[in-house]
Amino acid sequence: MIEANNLVKTFDRFRALDSLTMTVPTGSIYGLVGPNGAGKSTLLRHVTGVFRQDSGTLTVDGSPVYENPAVKVRMNSIPDELYSFLSASTRDMMRFYQGFYPRFDAARYQALKDVFPTVDERQPIRRLSKGMQKQSAFWLAMSCRPDILVLDEPVDGLDPVMRRQVWSLLMGDVAEHGTTVLVSSHNLRELEDVCDHVGILSRGKVLIERSLSDLQENLVKMQVVFQEREMPQLPADLEVLNVAQVGRIHTLIVRGNATEVTNRLAVYAPILMEALPLTLEEIFIYELGGEDYAVRDIVL
Repeated sequence: MIEANNLVKTFDRFRALDSLTMTVPTGSIYGLVGPNGAGKSTLLRHVTGVFRQDSGTLTVDGSPVYENPAVKVRMNSIPDELYSFLSASTRDMMRFYQGFYPRFDAARYQALKDVFPTVDERQPIRRLSKGMQKQSAFWLAMSCRPDILVLDEPVDGLDPVMRRQVWSLLMGDVAEHGTTVLVSSHNLRELEDVCDHVGILSRGKVLIERSLSDLQENLVKMQVVFQEREMPQLPADLEVLNVAQVGRIHTLIVRGNATEVTNRLAVYAPILMEALPLTLEEIFIYELGGEDYAVRDIVL
């Protein structure tokens, strides 16, 4: 389990992390989402022990990460900006990783050649395309058999087929070996397919942290046609986050359970009413609507 408690990090008086608290359950795929500058990459660098927090704690199974080799050896990461030695090939980096990771699985490394057949393991990584560099990074990281895998925009640059292949491998490791995956991405549609927990960051804080199913149950999109063209006055305690109208169809984003909201609106005897689940992208937009995010008039 990864736990951050009141984590603070300041750069030149700018608070990149502001008393951030977060819990990543063991054996889960945890999606970290937020606008640019929210603190996602800074948080990931704390999780991997690159940065040292100004205050607060960050632990893995109760042990601090920073300058703790016993924790770091259980962890691997794929940053947004990949790094390898200038002339190193995938095979060279494999030998380098073998010296650091006692659980490095040479048999798996060989098996993954069939998954990444376009990557020449003898070619210097810096001469590979961006997509092939990402494939090489996944090839090496998954061969390390880490307990925790930290990913920053992990599939950026991969083609759709390879994206599906990589996610399938990751989900297999989670299911079979209990690997914990912490992933930051702007591709919310993709995260929705693979994540079971989501944390929404804004201005260095975690605004919301729940399982994906809980998030989707707490917001509902209602499409309603009332008896009159104009929408009636709704109860003040019904928390409506957004209203849009196309013709006679009113689309309401309401905080609450779909059954409860449907029953509340049924008293107006609508001609038509349908409750629709929100995507993770829609949840992200409307949850950040109260954070001065310029999305209040967006209709999804």
